[in-house]
Amino acid sequence: MKPVRVGICGLGTVGGGTFNVLTRNADDIARRAGRPIVIEQVGHRSIHPDCDITGINATTDVFEVATNPNVDVLVELIGGYDVARELVLTAIENGKHVVTANKALIAVHGNEIFKAAHEKGVIVAFEAAVAGGIPVIKSLREGLGANRIEWVAGIINGTGNYILTHMRDEGRAFEDVLAEAQALGYAESDPTFDVEGIDAAHKLTILASIAYGVPLQFEKAFTEGISRITAEDVEQADNLGYVIKHLGISKRTDHGLELRVHPTLIPKERLLANVHGVKNAIAVMGDAVGPTLYYGAGAGAEPTASAVVADILDVARDIATDHHYRVPYLAFSGIDEDVSQLPIMPMEDITTAYYLRLLAVDRPGVLARVATILAEQGMSIEALIQKEATEGELVPIILLTHRTKEKQMNEAIREIEAMADIAGPVTRIRVESLDEGE
Repeated sequence: MKPVRVGICGLGTVGGGTFNVLTRNADDIARRAGRPIVIEQVGHRSIHPDCDITGINATTDVFEVATNPNVDVLVELIGGYDVARELVLTAIENGKHVVTANKALIAVHGNEIFKAAHEKGVIVAFEAAVAGGIPVIKSLREGLGANRIEWVAGIINGTGNYILTHMRDEGRAFEDVLAEAQALGYAESDPTFDVEGIDAAHKLTILASIAYGVPLQFEKAFTEGISRITAEDVEQADNLGYVIKHLGISKRTDHGLELRVHPTLIPKERLLANVHGVKNAIAVMGDAVGPTLYYGAGAGAEPTASAVVADILDVARDIATDHHYRVPYLAFSGIDEDVSQLPIMPMEDITTAYYLRLLAVDRPGVLARVATILAEQGMSIEALIQKEATEGELVPIILLTHRTKEKQMNEAIREIEAMADIAGPVTRIRVESLDEGE
């Protein structure tokens, strides 16, 4: 069989891992694909130290790879938005299939890229864009194809999970654990995308589109980070029987789709509550299969390369297939661009329970007034923790509420923070049961 010729753009951590896996496992990969898969060319700015490209056609101009007539599949591993978009569209225009691990590119420009690929009859594969080496996209798009997906919830950023795990296990502050994660290479020098939930929102956008058959709508995702979570919040959540995780959550409701990333209290016995360190895990609830969980390494050179090479294998197998019979990129054929029947809900219309932590002056009537404000917004208190203090001192009050709309909670917090006896902002963490169907 004629070899499939691959051009790799980007030889950093994932690119280097992909190069090494393709080279090291060439015989097994060829047997699985039914034909050899060879590296025709690489485009790079720098080369990962573990990657030896001696004898390989190399260039510092990645667009040379995109226009090389000998390249069948372009593997985009440069990351980012603008250059990656131009590179991928150039490759598609030149009739090349594309494999990418770039979640930001797919979440923001995927609709445009998939349209261009469909028109040219080429494949765009992106398994590695979500959760590294965990094959969750293939599972959701194909393995669960018989199901009406009810909800998807996941730990889809290893940096945030590493921080929250060590805050819980060791009672350390956010800033301290973040510095350690940066020193170990788990967090970037600018950790904003990870700790503020932007990276997770990119991935959740992709998962939600595949789960529900709607266009990619990253701009509508609600995003909140973990930088305001304190060691005390982690301790009090534990006292209440919960664990704090930074979750991406998407749910189908009668009013539309929820699409949100934020710190979340989940019961200790839930499977997601027991995913630690830099690991990722995604729980999916289908109406036929019930709950399923996908767990593993969500990042790293060879775990992510595992997914990249699996996509290259799929492309190699499908290269002679009429593209009208291929699995649709986002699982559903003919996705309706009119999303009015299944819109993304604004965060203020979403209903959850809440954990609240406030710092109050310890004097009679303060807690009663807080309870009154919550009651006026239609909320009741499920649990309360108040530490002993000398009258007149500041004391933390921890409240767990029953479910209510975000809009009502926003108004209640505004009124509580306006009270003279409340010091500083109220900490709010949403609470989800994530019923796994026990």
